[in-house]
Amino acid sequence: LWFRCLMLSFFSRGKLGRYPPWPGKIVNPPKDLKKPRGKKCFFVKFFGTEDHAWIKVEQLKPYHPHKEEMIKINKGKRFQQAVDAVEEFLRKTKGKDQASSHNSTEEKNRRNSSEERGKQSAGEEKRKASLSEGKVKKGTGEGKKRVSSVSSERGSKSPLKRAQDQSPRKRGRPPKDEKDLTIPESSTVKRVMTGTVAGFKWPPSVSEPVKDSDPHFHHFLLSQTEKPAVCYQAITKKLKVCEEETGSTSIQAADSTAVNGSITPTDKKIGFLGLGLMGSGIVSNLLKMGHTVTVWNRTAEKCDLFIQEGARLGRTPAEVVSTCDITFACVSDPKAAKDLVLGPSGVLQGIRPGKCYVDMSTVDADTVTELAQVIVSRGGRFLEAPVSGNQQLSNDGMLVILAAGDRGLYEDCSSCFQAMGKTSFFLGEVGNAAKMMLIVNMVQGSFMATIAEGLTLAQVTGQSQQTLLDILNQGQLASIFLDQKCQNILQGNFKPDFYLKYIQKDLRLAIALGDSVNHPTPMAAAANEVYKRAKALDQSDNDMSAVYRAYIH
Repeated sequence: LWFRCLMLSFFSRGKLGRYPPWPGKIVNPPKDLKKPRGKKCFFVKFFGTEDHAWIKVEQLKPYHPHKEEMIKINKGKRFQQAVDAVEEFLRKTKGKDQASSHNSTEEKNRRNSSEERGKQSAGEEKRKASLSEGKVKKGTGEGKKRVSSVSSERGSKSPLKRAQDQSPRKRGRPPKDEKDLTIPESSTVKRVMTGTVAGFKWPPSVSEPVKDSDPHFHHFLLSQTEKPAVCYQAITKKLKVCEEETGSTSIQAADSTAVNGSITPTDKKIGFLGLGLMGSGIVSNLLKMGHTVTVWNRTAEKCDLFIQEGARLGRTPAEVVSTCDITFACVSDPKAAKDLVLGPSGVLQGIRPGKCYVDMSTVDADTVTELAQVIVSRGGRFLEAPVSGNQQLSNDGMLVILAAGDRGLYEDCSSCFQAMGKTSFFLGEVGNAAKMMLIVNMVQGSFMATIAEGLTLAQVTGQSQQTLLDILNQGQLASIFLDQKCQNILQGNFKPDFYLKYIQKDLRLAIALGDSVNHPTPMAAAANEVYKRAKALDQSDNDMSAVYRAYIH
């Protein structure tokens, strides 16, 4: 969950790492969700996503004055879709306001005429009272006063005033019992409250029902745990390194200063080895965020595009490491990772005291531990940082980084991790990240095989595969991953976003990890056999969703 946006028709100030300002609107938090302490903030739903977050008031920026500026800065398709969603929301709200204004005008006219009739009635009563005044004795003055009092209640208090007394609190002001939701009277907020922001309402009090909250909100927050406090705690600790119960820590939009929606890149020289599906997107984002990057790839032609974008070319891994402060590597498997470090003109030959090496490959814990030992033995610093995601997420800078090893090096990589990912976790000693990554991919690979199995079963039993997808997308399994992989299968499009051969490799390594601690992994073992059959059908270089073909041949 990224904290990139503010309230209705607003942009955040971009103080959140590399992530651009993002439009959103205020919604009501669940009753059991506590508001974070400290500065005033609102609970926000982001346009174009299902994300929610507590956002500080000082991060508000008016939407309309900054709209064009933000669109120029952010060219992404998802951002444009979010802006389109804002405009559509404003159009609908404006239509409702116009209808409401028309209705309120008619109501006002009716109230005015009713008030006029009330005044006339009061005048008649007053005249009658004055005519009878000369005919009554002084002793009956109390009766006159009683008549006058009743007529005052009936006449002077018009229907309009009575309606105002009986109406709920006025729109545009928070309830008295919600003082902690009041926005400071800054000039920006004054313009907001008196300006053209359509349909803005203060959130109702806690006792009122939540009318505008997203029906998927609880599913989104609680999809990983049955303890709401755990997830809610993660929301309230943005921009901080937070210690978790397991002893791991995470950086979400960590500690670099944002300038116009971008991060401040480290002044260290960055090297990158391996420009495959994942590495290419990572390097592209490092360059976009202003890092100085030297690249190397086994197939040199892949470097050309990045040289045009401003990268420098390294002739060998050893040369890249020797000329850079921090060198990242992302290669396919344990053998490739070892060859890169230990082979001719490899990483190890460029390591000197103080040089830093970050291995982002998905490998087993034994391999990464061996590499760490040889790097550190030469005076270098080592961090493992495999990434969870696919080619699209890599291109979008939305990977999840799992890191372990040198904690100081992890912090030194902060701006790089922000450029390439949406969050990063520090998991302790070397080997932990490798184990966690294999477990994550074991779950993903097994799930993909189950999806393929379900679609083929639907087909052979005469059920519509599209209908199955529609049903799944409306249930608790709904996710981008599920939809994309099912669409791949339905369209017969297996262009690689995550190579099938690599997910099979990860399943194999995860099974071995289970064996090493005598833990059964029968589901992963079954899925692995299906992927092996798909590889035998020449699907290795297709997307993992091509495992479907193992069921139809």
